[in-house]
Amino acid sequence: MLDAGTGLQQLPLALGGRAFRGTLLLSHLHWDHTHGMPFFRSGTLPGNRVDVYLPEQGADPEELLARAISPPHFPIRPSQLRGEWAFESLEPGTHEIERFSVTALEIPHKGGRTFGYRVSDGRATVAYLSDHNPISLGPGPEGFGEYHENAMALAEGADLLLHDAQHTAAEFPAKANFGHSAVDYAVGLAERAGVRRLLLYHHDPPRTDDELDAIVAGITADGVKVEAAAEGMTLELP
Repeated sequence: MLDAGTGLQQLPLALGGRAFRGTLLLSHLHWDHTHGMPFFRSGTLPGNRVDVYLPEQGADPEELLARAISPPHFPIRPSQLRGEWAFESLEPGTHEIERFSVTALEIPHKGGRTFGYRVSDGRATVAYLSDHNPISLGPGPEGFGEYHENAMALAEGADLLLHDAQHTAAEFPAKANFGHSAVDYAVGLAERAGVRRLLLYHHDPPRTDDELDAIVAGITADGVKVEAAAEGMTLELP
């Protein structure tokens, strides 16, 4: 599983009531990527195994999570969750996790070390750049940020790219320092990296479904199928 926000509460429905035995890969430690863990029912059922990996930051990983998930902010610490939970730091590089090849590379974001991920089973490849602020590395060719080495390496030839697309081009100048990407950057990265399918992700919270539909309808992308991520969406990979 990629990240552990409140959407993690939907996974028990897909598991049909079974205990979760697997891995949570956290891109970074902002609340919208971690606060589903204490409410993840399948992760607390008998027979569970939950391995949590987060970007290495020179501190005990459970202690890092406990800065937000512990008294007086929350009744228990992560280590007090029921069953078999383990918390590990992850270094940049390529790792074998749950029989997947997982490449973790650092990408710029605001307020804490952030990884993008590239996950492959040898048949299909998914790239995940959830919170990405490439403008912090320079304006890039279109003014939305640099198409930097790590972003290109993660996205190169992916069957599916999930990418931060919080801001429109019109909004971006006033919000460039918020830590997120423009829709135009996500499309440009997908085109340059030869991605087959782009899923726009991390929508601005006030954005309506109609507004998202209009954004997607206005995109012209060279050889890339572009959609907006939606809760409950199921995708088939090659």
